Amino acid sequence: MTDLPPPVARALESHDAFAPREDDAGYDLTTTGFETTVTADDAEGKRDGEFRVTVTLPTLDAAVAGETVAPVVEDGWFETLERRLEDAFTVAHTSTHEDPTVDRGAETVTVSLEYVAWDAAEGVADSKALVEYVEGTFAQGIIPGYEYRGAAATLLENAQGRGQQAAEDDGNSGGMPM
Repeated sequence: MTDLPPPVARALESHDAFAPREDDAGYDLTTTGFETTVTADDAEGKRDGEFRVTVTLPTLDAAVAGETVAPVVEDGWFETLERRLEDAFTVAHTSTHEDPTVDRGAETVTVSLEYVAWDAAEGVADSKALVEYVEGTFAQGIIPGYEYRGAAATLLENAQGRGQQAAEDDGNSGGMPM
């Protein structure tokens, strides 16, 4: 297991949404379909840790099933994702952070977020919030008209299920209004 500062290790171990990664490279957020890694090092002074959060997403083309996304669409999707992720730290308690980095490979996009937390539990909560922000930002960028696979398909199915449940809870069966 990656050596973590003791307060960070305790906070991650006690949080029900994190589990040690099988490759011993840190912790994984279990509430997302994307590959995640949370690690930390000792921080200077009275701070509990310098956190690193990595989220690996599919490119738009890799998420689409059965067809190739045009390069201009893929490029526009990626540029929009990058711009939206610039605001990731608006959901975190920390004010001491680096700008997010977003690296695009042939089939994956790697989002890296680094920050310092005064309190380990707050730093772990920030990790969860940041991963969820990245996941939500990815979901916002899903372009209608394509059939999706993998985590993108799961996100769409879950959103449709929540939408259907909300309609049923409101007494609307989803049919035509009367």
